[in-house]
Amino acid sequence: MSSPCAPVRRVGLFGGTHGNELSGVLLVRHWQQDGAEIRRAGVEVKPFLTNPRAVERCTRYIDCDLNRVFDPENLGRPVVEDIPYEVRRAQEINHIFGPKGSDDAYDLIFDLHNTTSNMGGTIILENSRDDFTIQMVHYIKNALAPEPCPVLLIEHPSLKYATTRSVAKHPVGKYET
Repeated sequence: MSSPCAPVRRVGLFGGTHGNELSGVLLVRHWQQDGAEIRRAGVEVKPFLTNPRAVERCTRYIDCDLNRVFDPENLGRPVVEDIPYEVRRAQEINHIFGPKGSDDAYDLIFDLHNTTSNMGGTIILENSRDDFTIQMVHYIKNALAPEPCPVLLIEHPSLKYATTRSVAKHPVGKYET
């Protein structure tokens, strides 16, 4: 985790991690065409379609779940002809937005998802000790008040997350029903 005082200079906005979850895909495509809504002085904001082949087919994934392969084993696999598409894509994303766990990684990644669960608009966090994301969530919740914005903490003391957003110093998931 980086210093709580470190400025956030690079933000990734991911859509299409699961190709059949179209809200994030539509937002990313919109921002790629017209980024005025996300443009901020002093901050690079990059909208990014994470799994374009799955989006094209409107299916969750092609070979394996992209949101489960950002672990050292898959990120370090040699690129061979029969490597699963999502593993190769994870390596590409790690190259662009990482490398994961390094000082060069993007500061923040928002990974936008849909779900059929009755969660409403829910923010997913993986670390309760990340001062930046805790303060950011507090700001978002106040900005949306009185609309509810649940926060789900999926922290585990020994688990290293292999999610798409885990490449960033500050990973955040956003789910909509």
